[in-house]
Amino acid sequence: MIVNFSQLSKDLQKRDFKPVYILYGDEPFYIDKASDFMIDNVLDETEKAFNEFVMYGRDTSAPTLVDYCRRFPMMGNYQLVVLREAQDMDMKKDETVQFLISYLRNPSPTTILVLGYKYKSPPIKLMNVAKKEEKSVVLFESKKKGENDLPVWISEQVRENGYSISNKASIMLQEYLGNNLEKISNELGKLYINLPKDKQITEDIIENNIGISKDYNINELQKAIARKDVFKANQIVNYFAANPKENPIFKVIPILLGFFTKTLIIHSLDKKTEEEIASKLKMGSYFAKDYIQASNNYSPTKLQDIVSWLREANVKALGVDNYSVENGELMKELIFKILH
Repeated sequence: MIVNFSQLSKDLQKRDFKPVYILYGDEPFYIDKASDFMIDNVLDETEKAFNEFVMYGRDTSAPTLVDYCRRFPMMGNYQLVVLREAQDMDMKKDETVQFLISYLRNPSPTTILVLGYKYKSPPIKLMNVAKKEEKSVVLFESKKKGENDLPVWISEQVRENGYSISNKASIMLQEYLGNNLEKISNELGKLYINLPKDKQITEDIIENNIGISKDYNINELQKAIARKDVFKANQIVNYFAANPKENPIFKVIPILLGFFTKTLIIHSLDKKTEEEIASKLKMGSYFAKDYIQASNNYSPTKLQDIVSWLREANVKALGVDNYSVENGELMKELIFKILH
């Protein structure tokens, strides 16, 4: 049975357990979250001492894993067997896959087996069998969040914890922490400790508690460039140059490259309404205004030059054909060329 995370969470909370869970994909956050939930909630503390086994793929063979799964629980109804980092098992051996396939076809009704494959999918043969065993095997694929999905995801996570967050604060977190869901979740968790639930998480709270500047960040730079605000853009770039660890050029350039590439696409659209742009570029309408403003201020020819300059600067930042210019100066030069 293939499920999304929402359905998986509901079933686990209702204690509607299946014999086997295969969790896999490029986003480790949900794989760990589902595994941790089962470790915390399937068994009580007394049962855990006898019936909970957490293993790691690099240290576990398939025969050993299956042997644990075939045991009967002591002083309880279930035993829980969790194999973390299952991708590290030696899957090149046919016997490894065959052991797992045999178990999937006839799992123990008193064992809950959790297989977590991070950054990889299970072997195809195993997946084919798992898909056929719908009554006993649950499949969940954990996919990476795209940059345009992250602000919405952040807002949903905050709301689930009983808080609210401003759009700008969500974007600040996304830009500072990237698409690392675990880091974002951890930083939000720190905010919850001392924050009343009736208070909104704003950019000021983010700045004071996490250390991200509300005025000098990549989103504000993007906005300044979009409206050709030379003074503001230079203020921000100077701040970046003075704080290279907080705003590394390797993080700034890819974001700007994505921004200008998408702005170039807008010139090819027949309709340029916020709704049309948000739909075409797969983003929230909140972001569309900046792209519209940039498309009005930069011609297709200029945008092509900017994309070329960004790629060139990225190569120079890696030290190719650049033996003396520091990254801060490289960024200042790049912004000057963009705005003039």
